Amino acid sequence: MWWVREYQISHTIIRLQQGSQGQFPLTQNVTVVEGGTANLTCRVDQNDNTSLQWSNPAQQTLYFDDKKALRDNRIELVRASWHELSISVSDVSLSDEGQYTCSLFTMPVKTSKAFLTVLGVPEKPQITGFTSPVMEGERMQLTCKTSGSKPAADIRWFKNDKEVKDVKYLKEEDAVRKTFTVSSTLDFLADRSDDGAVVSCRVDHESLNSTPQIAMQVLEIHYTPLVKIISSNSWPEEGQSIILTCESKGKPLPEPVLWTKDGGELPDPERMVVNGRVLSISFLNKTDNGTYRCEAKNPIGRNSTEYVLIVHDVFNTLLPTTVIPSLTTATVTTNVALTASTTTSATATSIRDPNALAGQTGPDHALIGGIVAVVVFVTLCSIILLGRYLARHKGTYLTNEAKGAEDAPDADTAIINAEGSQVNAEEKKEYFI
Repeated sequence: MWWVREYQISHTIIRLQQGSQGQFPLTQNVTVVEGGTANLTCRVDQNDNTSLQWSNPAQQTLYFDDKKALRDNRIELVRASWHELSISVSDVSLSDEGQYTCSLFTMPVKTSKAFLTVLGVPEKPQITGFTSPVMEGERMQLTCKTSGSKPAADIRWFKNDKEVKDVKYLKEEDAVRKTFTVSSTLDFLADRSDDGAVVSCRVDHESLNSTPQIAMQVLEIHYTPLVKIISSNSWPEEGQSIILTCESKGKPLPEPVLWTKDGGELPDPERMVVNGRVLSISFLNKTDNGTYRCEAKNPIGRNSTEYVLIVHDVFNTLLPTTVIPSLTTATVTTNVALTASTTTSATATSIRDPNALAGQTGPDHALIGGIVAVVVFVTLCSIILLGRYLARHKGTYLTNEAKGAEDAPDADTAIINAEGSQVNAEEKKEYFI
């Protein structure tokens, strides 16, 4: 019966349509680095023996179930079942990028899209624009360039591991390969502090897996010498020695330094000995005072510095001895010694600089004046005491000639002469001093 058969066919079609409503292919977008392998997977949770198919952006069939449709050795079957169709594309190129389609052949046909993104790996960067050596003060322009990145790579500059922000950035797109060429320029004035510095250009890109590509350049800067004199004695005195060291730094290395005094040659080569950069002066005296000059030069230029030497006196003076007489003939001796010395203490906060002419510290004149006043006062007191001593111990005596006893002929005459001599005794007094 024809109508029974037609009913069965219609019922079967309705069942297929109702069953296919729960079937839908599932895919995911894929990102791969150029030259890598891309895995495309299409899954169906409910499938009643319905076929699956993968096609490329040009709508060419790659695989229909487990049957390969396109002759491309890079495309391989990974897994084929009623619930999954997975394929792999090896050695991916930028031209493989696009939208791939997974089709489930139901009524109607259901599809799912998966976009394949191919990352262009940037080439190793190169630094250009450096010509060695560079003179101090010249302008330097270093350019870092890299090509083949997709999307555009990022370039960062560093000098001795410290990032430099003020740079120029430029990117250009290659319309054929859809990649970018990126360049960055570092512009600065060469300074002696940059000599030996490492300038690096770092390229960051998502295709490098957190391992940036780096190009480095070591700077070589030539500059005039920098000169400095170091003294071994901060307070030189007569009879001592002093060593002056001339430190010079430059590139190229400065030639042996030249020592002069007051604009001319060293006056006493026997005591003033030059050994390389060191000037040694022995047995200092006042004639060594003056301005000593150290000059250094290299092919770039010359430079010099000066040191003013002042030789100080050695104070060691004894004042005269004063004797004070007394009844017991005791002698008091006063010795006043002035000694100038230099001591260094742990709490000292200032150091005498012989190189400083203005405000130089000398002997304490107030102290010396006070000591002299005390000595004068002691001398005056001694004179006063001596005068009083002599006034109290004056003596008188009568000479034998005044008595006249030896010339008298008899005792009566001698007595008369003695009495007469007593009257004139005041006239024959002598004072002993």
